[in-house]
Amino acid sequence: MNPLLSAEQAVLGAVLLDPDQLAHLDWLAPDHFYRPVHQALFGALRKLRSDGHPALSADGPLPLSWVTDAVDEAGQHVRGMTAVYAHTLIQLCPRTEHAPAYGRMVLEGAIHRTIAQHAIRLHQMARADAVQGRVAGALHTADVLTGVLTDLARRWGTDPRPVPPPTAPAAAADAPPPAMPDQVAEDEQFLLAVLTEQPGTMDEVVSWLRPGDFADPAHGQLYRCLGALHHRGEPIDRITLLWEAQRRGLLADGTVASEQINAICDGMAPGSADWFGHRVIRSSLTRTAAASARTIQALAENETLSPGRLINHALHALDPLNEVRTRWATANGNPAPKPTTPTPSAGEPPPARVKAARARSTRRPATSPSAPASPVRAPAAARPPSLRHP
Repeated sequence: MNPLLSAEQAVLGAVLLDPDQLAHLDWLAPDHFYRPVHQALFGALRKLRSDGHPALSADGPLPLSWVTDAVDEAGQHVRGMTAVYAHTLIQLCPRTEHAPAYGRMVLEGAIHRTIAQHAIRLHQMARADAVQGRVAGALHTADVLTGVLTDLARRWGTDPRPVPPPTAPAAAADAPPPAMPDQVAEDEQFLLAVLTEQPGTMDEVVSWLRPGDFADPAHGQLYRCLGALHHRGEPIDRITLLWEAQRRGLLADGTVASEQINAICDGMAPGSADWFGHRVIRSSLTRTAAASARTIQALAENETLSPGRLINHALHALDPLNEVRTRWATANGNPAPKPTTPTPSAGEPPPARVKAARARSTRRPATSPSAPASPVRAPAAARPPSLRHP
């Protein structure tokens, strides 16, 4: 038995039996259900309630029209919705008063599913941008994902904030490094050659380009050597670069070879360090976006993660992309973008968060067995969970 399917059926059965349960499910939306027929039925039930269906004010047993009208309304939007299935949902609901708990299960499944879907879109857009030589699509999709995470956190009743997971997701850690296109490798080699033969051009890129932006780790280490020489104010040429690489142990451990350094310098072609640097960091941005997307997808597929932890771990996985994005804006002479990562709310929590949290756990009144009995007014008679024909 699928727990998520059972939860969807139970919450619908509870509302079909007791429409008053909808008042405790304002935070649950039709698109949080996985099955289209369940989405349509929950949307129909909410519509009947907002339209003031006569069954809501009926005295005595719940009229059967509540079920039949809900089925008819849902049938206008999806196929396969029948009165027989509606009565099956009623039978599958253990307790109508547990509807908020069933709804939280549905929302939890929707959070995992929604985050996984948006992570897949980010990965696809990053790959498309990498091929087309642009970054706008990946950045927009990342903004959408951040907004979705913030909205889901509000619905779940938690503060959205980046929190690193205790261990890296297995799928992300085991994912092979993306294949480095020949054009990316050439851009990196040309940039290193220009920086070596024209040391003054280091000032054009050193403020926003980092060794981690290079797809080839060896190229990143050579750029680190050039940056160290530039920082110390020492001369830069192929000999000093080779010497710095040796001092850092890059030749001894096989990270680079002297022949590789000579080949890069011999392949020097007229060009702009700023232009090649832009191409390197653009490739780094799309590559980082794809890596963040893979990490978030792996987190979303981990069913043991609670929604709050999943949301905060996903926000943390976007931090590397936000860092590269800030340097990309600097490289293009634009002001640093406003941080898209939401910050925890200060002071009193917002009403939506309180309502969502209360829906997860309802405080039970404490009773004292030694306290004397006091006369209390009997509560209003609850509508019995039964149906009758009008």
